[in-house]
This record gives sequence, C-alpha cells and structure tokens, in this order.
Amino acid sequence: MNTHFLFEKVNYKILLIGIAVIALGFILMSGGGSDDPKVFSEAIFNFRRIRLAPTVVLIGFGITIYAILKNPHAPVKNPGETFPEEAPIKNFKK
Repeated sequence: MNTHFLFEKVNYKILLIGIAVIALGFILMSGGGSDDPKVFSEAIFNFRRIRLAPTVVLIGFGITIYAILKNPHAPVKNPGETFPEEAPIKNFKK
C-alpha cells in the first residue's frame, strides 16, 4: 500500500520550526506577575512582553503559513531564462 502524505518532508520540517518559534514567543510572553496580589508589578509592561514576544509569535505564524503554501514540486526556472515578453519575436519582418 502506497501512502501519500499531504506535504513533503521539507514542508514538515519548516512547519515544526514555525511551531517552535511560536512556542518561543509564548514563553517570552510569560511571567512578570506578582506573588503578592496586593502589589502590582510593572514587569508585565516591559519590552520583552509587549514588543518582542508578539513579534516572535507573528514571525512564527509567517513561517507556518510559508510551510503550508510551499510547493516543492514547482518548476524551477533557469537563471538565464528570459520572460516570454523579452524573448525575440520569430518570423518578424522589418
């Protein structure tokens, strides 16, 4: 029996990297609370939790979207190839 997976091996690797980056962002977001409920801690508003962690999470989501949309079977163009509109016109008479 031949099993066909939805993605290729490369897609799964990129997807796991994206999930790891998202998890890292949520780990960076955690903490900053106070042990005493009567004392407010300003640590929840520092740069790491407000700017860095959400940015890391968004980058992780971008990586996972790329992993889903990446097509490993897409044809690869040669660097020397030209676009059809730049190709010389055949049988053109001046």
